[in-house]
Amino acid sequence: MKVTIKDVARQANVATSTVSRVISNSPKISEETKRRVRKVMDEMGYYLNYNGRILVSQSTQTIGIVTKSVSVQSFDNLFFTELLKGISEASHEQDYSIYLTTGNEEETIYNEVIKMVKGKRVDGVIVLYSKEDDKVVPFLRENNIPFVVLGKPVAHTSETMYVDNDNVQASKEATNYLIDLGHTNIGFIGGDSHYEVARDRLEGYKQAIRAKGWKLDKNLIKNLENHNINEEEVVEELISGPEPPTGLVVTSDFNALKVMRYLGQKGIKIPEEMSVIGFNNTMISQLTNPPLTTVDTQSFQLGHESARNLIDLLKHPSTLMKSIIIPTVIIERDSCARHQASKK
Repeated sequence: MKVTIKDVARQANVATSTVSRVISNSPKISEETKRRVRKVMDEMGYYLNYNGRILVSQSTQTIGIVTKSVSVQSFDNLFFTELLKGISEASHEQDYSIYLTTGNEEETIYNEVIKMVKGKRVDGVIVLYSKEDDKVVPFLRENNIPFVVLGKPVAHTSETMYVDNDNVQASKEATNYLIDLGHTNIGFIGGDSHYEVARDRLEGYKQAIRAKGWKLDKNLIKNLENHNINEEEVVEELISGPEPPTGLVVTSDFNALKVMRYLGQKGIKIPEEMSVIGFNNTMISQLTNPPLTTVDTQSFQLGHESARNLIDLLKHPSTLMKSIIIPTVIIERDSCARHQASKK
């Protein structure tokens, strides 16, 4: 037999109007009552008719998620997985579903966003990147669609709600970590410079090097996100130079794993001959050999805050645009050691 609102109200010992307000997440109902009524709904197997709800409220209760193209953002990258977990949990807490765009090309994803918005499939959008020459964010802005960006916006920063780390400072701290271990020749392996996060992390590395009064050696700066370049080429270029690095800042655990694997194949011991620090503190960092020292960007929290703030914006459209900066911390493991020359 189908469970009705009246059945739920009777079991929860509240009025049917209270159940209705819980369903619409009315601020007039206390959080304690909401939890109690929702528990009864779950126990009795009451399922909301979302089609009817959409017609009445003009809301889909769905958040769109715009990713980088699959060719750039690998689904094997656990940073992306943790982001989605954070978004999913925050959405579930507020009874929202998620709608994920995927595609091998940026144009494909852009066309998916158009369909998503024009087809009224979502109430708002989370864009999981900040990129120059991007068409998605301008389109959302022009169509007055509530959105949150993961990363510092390239333009209209004060008019855009976004969630990010201080990536300049985080990269500066990662570089200084190696400097404090006595490394004076430090390489940097970054990402696609079209993305704001890649530019910020490179800037942090440069600031740390310059703060020591050292000359910036462009031969020690490499990019592993260009698809015409792989980790073997990058590592070969670094270690075959006249002054090879003894430490590496690699701006993702995923790429650090690939770099460490190739260093091992070349017979270079980690951390005795090369110290490596990564970014994101994904599960990968604990499974490398040796375990990877990494900058914890709190990827789950990045996703959770992105969804939570978008839902706040949907419920309260007059909310002021704000930036939320999630702190980072270096997780020390075994892939970094004091430079041998500094021990003498």
